Amino acid sequence: MKLARPDVFHPRIVLAGCPALPEGDGDDAGLVDALRARGLHPRWLSWDDPATLRADLVILRATWDYTDRLDEFLAWTRRVPHLLNLPSVVAWNTDKHYLADLAAAGVPTVPSAFFSPGQRVRVPDGEVVVKPAVGAGSVGALRFRDADQARAHAAALHAAGQTALVQPFDPRVADGETALVFLRGERSHAFTKGPMLPAPGQKPEFDESGTYAEERLEPADPDFELWDVGHAALAAAAAHLRIRVGDLLYARVDVLGDAAAPAVLELELVEPSLGWRQLDDAARTRQQRLFALGVESALEGFGLGPFAHRRP
Repeated sequence: MKLARPDVFHPRIVLAGCPALPEGDGDDAGLVDALRARGLHPRWLSWDDPATLRADLVILRATWDYTDRLDEFLAWTRRVPHLLNLPSVVAWNTDKHYLADLAAAGVPTVPSAFFSPGQRVRVPDGEVVVKPAVGAGSVGALRFRDADQARAHAAALHAAGQTALVQPFDPRVADGETALVFLRGERSHAFTKGPMLPAPGQKPEFDESGTYAEERLEPADPDFELWDVGHAALAAAAAHLRIRVGDLLYARVDVLGDAAAPAVLELELVEPSLGWRQLDDAARTRQQRLFALGVESALEGFGLGPFAHRRP
């Protein structure tokens, strides 16, 4: 491609997927046009494609197999020249121990207990959810009413070298989760996710790629109390990581409950689906433009603005 302004630096931008979904699941399809409208030139690649190491900026979008290749994935995040979100953010957020950090900072979270391989697993009374501490897309997450079965699943996770996370089942899950989307630390939009975990004894249904459980999504307009919890979660994460909230190009906070007693179920800073398809055309265009502006700002911060020049 012959560039009209050879004196203007055109950073090479990659939207990172995974081998099963090298161009994502379709929800992010509009980001390419949104970035191009700002004069940027993105392309999709699987994160493990060697060409990502030659990109000026990599934006994580659908790297949903990282749970099976965590060490390799984290090493790769440190090798690419520039990454969004930052490698330190990714390393912290890939392990759900971050929930303990949020709780310690005073953010209301779903109670979570972690048991490493070799530790005795304690299962509270009542229905529980057992899942791997490093997991995505509900892979390995199951509901149990029987404590022995819950411990058996935890033992299977331990046998695979994984830390087990045990949480009391919150019946408010039946009403779904509210996913709060933030761009550069500011509220963008929200959507609801229907229950993904079936009744005890059943396994979730996964999409054709096998990387995530099927979800039922709908637009949402949450009360400000939920947004306040989302902002608190981002502030606590930024403080823990010693970054600015605005350094997070994107974030999604999944919240259970209503305005009376909301609780954070997950804080997604690595590769969350952002639910663009739940917005109408005008809102989607507007918010994806803000995403592109965030990318533009990050490029400037990395010294990769339009008048950056490489030196031999």
